Amino acid sequence: MPSHAGRSTRPSNSLSDPETFEPYLSRWALAPDGDPIVTERSRLLAVRWNGQPAMLKIAVEPEERFGAHLMAWWEGNGAARVYARDDDALLMERAEGTGSLARMVRDGKDDEASRIICAVASRLHEPRQQPAPELIPLTRRFAELSPMAAAHGGVLRLAEKTARKLLAAPQDITVLHGDLHHGNVLDFRSRGWLAIDPKGLIGERGYDFANIFCNPDPVAALSSGRLARQASVVAEAAKLDRTRLLKWIVAHAGLSAAWFIGEGEDATPQLTVAEIAMNEVAKSTGN
Repeated sequence: MPSHAGRSTRPSNSLSDPETFEPYLSRWALAPDGDPIVTERSRLLAVRWNGQPAMLKIAVEPEERFGAHLMAWWEGNGAARVYARDDDALLMERAEGTGSLARMVRDGKDDEASRIICAVASRLHEPRQQPAPELIPLTRRFAELSPMAAAHGGVLRLAEKTARKLLAAPQDITVLHGDLHHGNVLDFRSRGWLAIDPKGLIGERGYDFANIFCNPDPVAALSSGRLARQASVVAEAAKLDRTRLLKWIVAHAGLSAAWFIGEGEDATPQLTVAEIAMNEVAKSTGN
């Protein structure tokens, strides 16, 4: 149940795809190594570059361009390496390992999967010497929540109130991946687990862990006791205050629900995650 940013992925049959990729195939001497993939925000093609597997990604929306700048800035530390970048195109390292964090959760290794994501996040959040690229403030990320909360009330209104308080007094501000979940941390074999598909945000470090709890799918996210247990696992692994983490879960699940509602889709799983997290906040604070 990832955020809206990468939710729709399908093989492409569009005749325009060769024209989309051709300039970069020629420029970087790339050989196609699979079928094109279309998402709501980008176009992707597995390729071979200098004899090695790579992924060519072309941004369709501005948010993806922020992510491309951030991928290059990380220089392969915690994220896939960037081999080349130009305008809307990004040529990057391709994950070829057989490991899957979503499968790990299904196999009863939820704690281990969460700790892996936390370890990757820790690398991404490390300070760098070079200045960070232009990033999207977390306040802008949450801009869509307020009008949806006003229109629909209920859980969304409580999530919006929680988000507003968190954003008004941020702690531990850092560069954020912005969409860190089981589907965006992949197995790169000898290089280990690495992140892909960042959104290029800046804000409170704790936000980057909130999307773990809406993933990898509604069955896992809504299983009895799962959120409470993983909140403890993540808080310990990421060195976060558990109650504040729970509040970020409320805020992010509400935001994700607002995206789904705005697209005319069922937001019940996201709203339920927000409700569960609200109950856990009440337990932890005695309110």
